[in-house]
Amino acid sequence: MSFASWGNALYSGRKSYKFIDNRKYLLIAGVALMLISVLAISVLGLERSIDFKGGTEFTISSVAGRDQAPAQKVVNANPKLKGSSVNSVGASSIRVQSVSLDTTAKRQVVSDLAKAYKVPEAKVAATTIGPSWGADVTYKALQSLVIFFILVALMLWAYFRTWTMAFSALFALCHDVLITGLVLALTRVEISPATIIGVLTILGYSLYDTVVVFDKVRELSVDFEQQTRSTYGEIVNLAINQTLVRSINTSVVALLPVTSILLISWITLGGGTLRDISLALFVGMIAGTLSSILIAPSMLMLLRSRTEKISSHTQKVLEKRAGGSDQIEGQEAELSRVAQPLKAGHHQGQQAQPKRTPRSKR
Repeated sequence: MSFASWGNALYSGRKSYKFIDNRKYLLIAGVALMLISVLAISVLGLERSIDFKGGTEFTISSVAGRDQAPAQKVVNANPKLKGSSVNSVGASSIRVQSVSLDTTAKRQVVSDLAKAYKVPEAKVAATTIGPSWGADVTYKALQSLVIFFILVALMLWAYFRTWTMAFSALFALCHDVLITGLVLALTRVEISPATIIGVLTILGYSLYDTVVVFDKVRELSVDFEQQTRSTYGEIVNLAINQTLVRSINTSVVALLPVTSILLISWITLGGGTLRDISLALFVGMIAGTLSSILIAPSMLMLLRSRTEKISSHTQKVLEKRAGGSDQIEGQEAELSRVAQPLKAGHHQGQQAQPKRTPRSKR
């Protein structure tokens, strides 16, 4: 089966994956990953950049190659640089980050680094960021995330007019943030302002994907209680299957350029701002796609299945399937076979299609 045929089969209901039937396992796996993420971030911590924790940064430019050994020797020889990090930035720059140094110590380090790389001192830039600035940047970053979640909650409530969809979408967003944090903690990539920008971007992407699925759920479940062909869970499952191909396509298209930027920045350029933002985007887009398909609809069904409206309708549908009978030709009636759950799609054949009036009879 080709990808296009597979997509058509999912949309028409000839093929269907039982996401909602396995919602408990999906939610357990999602919650377990979230708890592991919280534990890993708490134990390992996040490698904050100098923008958040403050300190002094030295950047040696116009370096032949990306050899970090000379800078590492300078760091090892200077007690004030204990615990400093040395990284390659781009194709011809080396970066040294240390604690905050006074003017005298900073000049000495600039001189030592210039001699180590045999470049003029003008090629060694020194920047100091105070602790108050780092604390302010940290506060602003956390504030931006909180404001984002508040605005998202209000927007979803206003759009869907139900708190269950808003809560499910926010739960999926928390899942995406924690999974991204887990990968950043394990890879020890620095958390910079560019990383925060990447996180906010993937939250918007994940939210968009979730809204598409929920919008399809709302479309298919209009006046669902007036029919007894499908339960609400089957309608939600149909919505996921009908939007599955779309989610995969948009994710692949978005991941291709992000993956290219990530590989180029990490392998060729050796890190920097591009790596920080592209790694967050790469991990977050994958997590966002999975959460919009697996986590958000499962949480929605978990919340709504407990309501009287959904539970009573589900019971009515199941009772009809278990004890329904069909009238056959003639005067005689007999019990028909036990009704099986209908496949998603509900195609009624060509006879149900509207008839076109011939031009000669208009």
